[in-house]
This record gives sequence, C-alpha cells and structure tokens, in this order.
Amino acid sequence: MANGKIGVTTENIFPVIKQFLYSDHEIFLRELVANAVDATRKLQALALSGDFKGELGEPKVRIELDEKKKVLRIIDEGIGMTADEVDRYINQIAFSSAGEFLEKYKDQAGSIIGHFGLGFYSAFMVASKVTIHTLSWQEGAEGVFWSCEGDPDYKMQKKEKAGRGTVVTLYLDDDAEEFASRDRIRGLLDKYCKFMPVPVIFGKKQEWKDGKYVDTDADDVINDVEPIWTKAPSELSDEDYLKFYKALYPMEEDPMFHIHLNVDYPFTLTGVLYFPKLKERMAIDRHKIQLYCNQMFVTDHVEEIVPDFLTLLHGVIDSPDIPLNVSRSYLQSDANVKKISTYITKKVADRLEEIFKEQRPQLEEKWDNIKLFIEYGMLTDEKFCERGMKFALLKNTDGKYFSIDEYKAAVEPFQKDKDKKLVFLYANDVQRQYSFIEAAKDKGYDVLLLDCEVDPHFVNLLETRIGDCRFARVDSDSIDNLIPQEDLKKPELSEDEKNQISELFKSALPEGNDYLVEPRNLGAEADPVVITQSEFMRRYREMSALGGGMNFYGQLPESYNVIVNLENPLVARIREEGRESDLLRQVTDLALLANGMLKGKALSDFIARSKRMLQ
Repeated sequence: MANGKIGVTTENIFPVIKQFLYSDHEIFLRELVANAVDATRKLQALALSGDFKGELGEPKVRIELDEKKKVLRIIDEGIGMTADEVDRYINQIAFSSAGEFLEKYKDQAGSIIGHFGLGFYSAFMVASKVTIHTLSWQEGAEGVFWSCEGDPDYKMQKKEKAGRGTVVTLYLDDDAEEFASRDRIRGLLDKYCKFMPVPVIFGKKQEWKDGKYVDTDADDVINDVEPIWTKAPSELSDEDYLKFYKALYPMEEDPMFHIHLNVDYPFTLTGVLYFPKLKERMAIDRHKIQLYCNQMFVTDHVEEIVPDFLTLLHGVIDSPDIPLNVSRSYLQSDANVKKISTYITKKVADRLEEIFKEQRPQLEEKWDNIKLFIEYGMLTDEKFCERGMKFALLKNTDGKYFSIDEYKAAVEPFQKDKDKKLVFLYANDVQRQYSFIEAAKDKGYDVLLLDCEVDPHFVNLLETRIGDCRFARVDSDSIDNLIPQEDLKKPELSEDEKNQISELFKSALPEGNDYLVEPRNLGAEADPVVITQSEFMRRYREMSALGGGMNFYGQLPESYNVIVNLENPLVARIREEGRESDLLRQVTDLALLANGMLKGKALSDFIARSKRMLQ
C-alpha cells in the first residue's frame, strides 16, 4: 500500500491551465469515456503491432449508474495500467500518456482521442470521491486500486482484478445530483459519445410490455462506431447522406446539397456539410455544425474554425488537429485552424461550381433557397467571391436564370445609357413594383429580381466586380431617367413657377417625410405624378438596416422624389384649380398607392373620394 500527494509542479501545471480548463461540468463524462475509448484503441494498436498476442474479444466501453447510491462507473477492457503507470499518469497531473504512445505506435494509433490532455481530473468537478481499479495488459501485471477524495492526498494499493482494463468509479457530490439521473446520463452520452469509435453501452435496450418499458437482455449500444464521414464517398449513396442528416436533424426538411470533406495533408479533416432548406432566410440557427475530435463531440460553436458565412450550413466536421481546449484568441491565431478554414471554403466552392457545370437545372431549382449562403459568402470572403462570380445566378422577373456573365452578355446590346454605361434594372417585389416593371419591359428592357435580404450590399459588390455599370431599382425613377438615351428636355419654367408647383403638390402629401418635387416632361400618356426613392439614399438606408457602418443613413428621414409630369393634361387642370382640387389629391394618392404608401385614414378618404368622383 502507498500513500502520497498528487504531484503538481510548475513544470506541468501550466499545460493544464492552457489546455484543460472546462467551464461546463457535464464535460466530465466526455473526458472519462474518451479515456476509456483511448485505452481500448491502444490495445487494438498493440494487437496490430504484434506486441499484444492475447484475445481482444469484442472491445467495448460500459457505463453503469446506481441512481440511489449516486455512483457512476466507466468500465473498459483496454490497455489498463500498472502501479508505475498509475503513479506516472494519474498522480502527476497533466502528464498524458497519449503523446508518447502515439510516438511509439503512430502507424497503428491514428485516432487516439486523448492526445490533447488527460481528462481524468474533470471527474472531481462532480464527484467527492473517485476510485480507479485497473489491470494492465502486460503479462504478470497485478491489479491496482487508487482512490482520492478531491485533495492532493491519495491512496494506492494492490487489489486483484478479474480481467484487464480499468474501472473508474465516481461517488457523485450532492450538488451534482443531476448526474445521478439515467435520463441525464443518457442525454450526455447521446450528445458527446454518439459516434465514438468503440461501442459504448449504457444499460439494456428496453421494450414496451404490460403498460411500461422493461429491460431486455440486449445491451443498449448508444453510438454508431462508423459514421458516414469515416467512409469514402464512393461507398455511400445519396440515401446514406440523407439518412445521416435525418439522424442529426430529425425535424428539418431534406437538405439541398451535401459536401463530403476528406483531407489528410497538411492536416487531417473529415466531415459532411449540408445546405439546409431555409423556411425563413434570416431566421437561421448558426449552431448546426458539430465539431468532433476523432469521433468525440466537442462543440457546436465553430465560429473560429468555419468561415462566418458557412456557419449557416449543417453537418459534421472531425479533426484531431484543432486545439480544442484553448481560448478563442488562440484559435484565431492557430495556423492549422486557418488552413482548415481555407480548405472548407475551397471545398464548398468546388462543389457549387461542379453543380453549376454538371447539374445546372438542379441548381436553378434550388437557387432561391441557397442564394443567401452564396451572396453572404461573396460579401464576406474574398476568395469565395472570386469563385462565386462563376457560379452565382441571377434571376429576372420572368423567372429565367443567368450566370453573371450570361446576363451581362444578354442585356449589354440594348441596356446602355447615352453615356454607353450598362444599366442593370432590378426589383425586389414583383407585385408591389408591377407597374414600374411593366414600364421597363415596354421599353424593351429586362428586370432582375433581387429579393434577398443582403441584396443592397450585393448590388454594391456586383457594381465593383463587373465594372463600368450601375444597378438601379426599377422604381427609383421614371424609366426614361433610369436609362436615359438622350439629355432630357427640361420644362421651361421660372423659379417662381417651380416653387408654386412644389408647394402645390407637397400640400397633398402626407407629413413626416422629405419630398423633392421635380417638374418633368414625361409625355402625355405617362402618369401625372410618379413617386420614387433615390437609388443612392434607399440602397444605403437598407444597407444601414442590415449593419455595415452606415448608421448615419439609417437615422435620416425617408426621402422621396415626386415627379410631376407637365405633359399630362390633368396637371394643367390641377394647376388651374389649386389646392382645393379633388383632382390634386386623387392623382397624388394614386402615386402614393402605387408605392404602398397610402394607409389608414388617407386610404379611406381616397376610396370615398373615388366613389364621389365616379358619380
């Protein structure tokens, strides 16, 4: 028997602080099961190398819980430990055996989870006492029993054990009573151990019998030891990918595409990412990518590892090369993390370009559901933007899709202004902007539909990327002024006449907004009054609403251009009748109604006036 103090020295405490600080107590179960899995995998590696010649049996890790006594056990049949190894690896905190084991058996032990730090001492976050009963795989080894009650004092003695492996027993604290619940432990095993590479057993499978669930004789294996990301894509069908997605997200609609990640140099990374179908494009849960380390769940907060726009995706990433228990600032500066982020971006771009080239109809069919991903990615990631210019689609108001280059080529011959600058017209609401769209079509122009939430920013990006062009929303001016073919002939009015017209029409407009009244010659058949919003001001107000350092524009009052068509005969009558003219209010209300700006009492008054004028 030996008594002593657990060794904590300045040489080994700092790696613990740096690599092994847990803020969530539930993590203890992940760490202990991970250690048990490691011990099992190590024995398998020894067998492959020929060092272990005994019977492996069926490797497994078993979890046992006594709810009444609040005792939890993690049992493995793995490599076990000798007394010297217990002294070295348990009594010296933060000295993990995985590092030297990997060096010796690197060809056989490619997936030892614990290489980032021994997690045994996380047990003391929830237990008042912890014991270890272990027997090494080595021939002639003797059983060892170790116990500690959460302070530097421990007890260690020889104790017979029937078979190799380790039993870790936790006597749970009163303030950790939640972990003495079967449902709680099952939930944690589902969360952290669902895909560990060794069968993890928790009790027996149950069946419904005589009005209640009862145990069967079959072990309840809670994990899938070979999830699809551990397999080659050639071994998998679309049905396999869909089945896995449904297992991860049972309440979600079927995904639109998947991307299989698999790289082993200069870092190791596997995984499967999915493009989900979004019911509401901005109601997005960003925590649907799960990060694993050798099939052990680590976190679903992957912002420092996955590029921001790809946090909109769902799926799994597994890599042993990501430092898992360090600060976010460390992650941000870690070279492997940056390489992984770049690789994932490239793979997503590769997949989208492949679909664009080989499955164009499928891409068009699903474009409305994925364009937020693409546009957001192009706005936030320079390299992805370069790739995205090749496969991003534009849709016009007739529902026809084009690549950016295709659309430019299609409209370039007939959609240039008098200065030979290409003008892209667009709408964001076909129904609301119907009259403006039809006016553009009557002139032989095409109109894009840009109705994504980030399109105000995306339009700016396209103007920069395409070059020598401008985008104009179809309701931001009269169509002849959006793509002027010649210098417009201005009405011959004195300043007093302009001011009189301005005062006259402002008197019929609702208060609370800024109006700039501008008399123009639009032709006798054109509407008497057209209300528009400046492309510049409207676009930057929308960009401000989405963020982007333009809050100044968001604080400005709404501003509208009120175009009075002097060539429409109704305007001449209005100028004669003055402010009391029902016709003034009627044509002004019609312009407001066309822009969705006539509401409440003003709308009720318009309807009553319309009835009166029709009598």
